[in-house]
Amino acid sequence: MATNRLSRIDEEVKRALAEIIRDDVKDDRLSEMTTVTKVEITSDLKFGKVYISVYDTEKKRRASIDALNHGASFIRTKLARAVDLRRVPELTFVLDDSIEYGIKISKLIDDVKSKEIK
Repeated sequence: MATNRLSRIDEEVKRALAEIIRDDVKDDRLSEMTTVTKVEITSDLKFGKVYISVYDTEKKRRASIDALNHGASFIRTKLARAVDLRRVPELTFVLDDSIEYGIKISKLIDDVKSKEIK
């Protein structure tokens, strides 16, 4: 039952963070192609790990993560207003490469299939 509660909190925080990053964070280092892919909040609600996918160059990806970690206290303040939680977690933003990895694997599979057809 507690895991169901935590997963609902994770999804609500994910939704709120996506909106905050899109509308409120004004940092030139932040890429336009920034997406919140996953949020993991600890059971005591003290800490949260936010997985961010950035579809841009490697330099822009790192700059976007740095910008979000630099503005974490501002984002946390906005999150406190957006989500009704007893305790708002401290946020850490982490680069999520799973989408890019999936695209790479998909291209490799397509290449193998095209070679088999010939």
